[in-house]
Amino acid sequence: MTSRERILCALDRGQPDRVPYCEVGVSGKLLEALGGGPTTGAGGIDEMDTRDPALEIRVSQLLRRDNICYRMQPTIPVERHTGADGIDFYGEGQVRTQQDLDLVDLPDPDDPALWEPARCFLEGSEDFATCLATRAGISPVYLAMGMESFAVALYEDRDLVEALLDRYTNWAVGVVKKAAELGFDFLWTSDDLAFKTGSLFSPDMFREIFLPHLRKVADAVSIPWVFHSDGDLGELIPDLLDLGISALNPIEPEAMDIVEVKRRWGHRVCLIGNVSVDLLAAGEPEQVREEVRRLVREVAPGGGYMLSSGNSLASYCKPGNVRAMVEELAVWGAYETGSLA
Repeated sequence: MTSRERILCALDRGQPDRVPYCEVGVSGKLLEALGGGPTTGAGGIDEMDTRDPALEIRVSQLLRRDNICYRMQPTIPVERHTGADGIDFYGEGQVRTQQDLDLVDLPDPDDPALWEPARCFLEGSEDFATCLATRAGISPVYLAMGMESFAVALYEDRDLVEALLDRYTNWAVGVVKKAAELGFDFLWTSDDLAFKTGSLFSPDMFREIFLPHLRKVADAVSIPWVFHSDGDLGELIPDLLDLGISALNPIEPEAMDIVEVKRRWGHRVCLIGNVSVDLLAAGEPEQVREEVRRLVREVAPGGGYMLSSGNSLASYCKPGNVRAMVEELAVWGAYETGSLA
């Protein structure tokens, strides 16, 4: 199977020739440490230019990854700070009142010029599965407001929250429609909805305020959809499944048991995860290899599974551990050889 066929089979909860490896967030600094050459550009994690298909293909060849990724992210009026290892952090959001809504200056998703780089990206995609990464619209709201102001506004200025949700989800609707029209294979939306101990909001609040906006996006999706959120999503998974998502990522190992998630919901959704980033950063290669073998043994049988990190491949991950992860999957991930047994 080609990488594209392999990923599309898994997204349809099928069993491909081997367990795919799917990753969206890959640090340019880590890639350089792995021998991938210079990656400085614009628009991606650690400023890696994910609009360049040649660079994305280089990442996939180096990591034996089955996808390549193009980012189309909304603009968010928020302070950004650079911390250790060049990692960017969000600071204070700038939207506090209705008068601040004009700070949300989103590009027109119907502008052909906006998508010209994406067309070039798709033309150079070879046999990899092409992923368009964006946001469905919830996380831009709390980032634009700042978490504390956002939490207060949920009770004291819900109109402002709803107005921001409208802007970002309406924009996402245009983006996901265009992604399908251009021929991307699947969508990847990143909207963190949970802490390690539970959801950011009560399930009732999620269903009352946020779910109707997400449903607008869901109604516009016509290609497989991967929903990424850190934290313990247990209370919200049934709602996400009802939206029609194809896959859930990353099933953060410090918050959720991927084996239990497979048991409860694997008949309805593909799972993508979940080698701990902490393990990749602080563990040893043999520990990583053991974890990959465990995931392949306990989660992969029956299909509907792709290996990935438990969040992303950050700059502080040890190159030797990342190599161990992809090498061990290459040894143990084939279905037809019986190595999953």
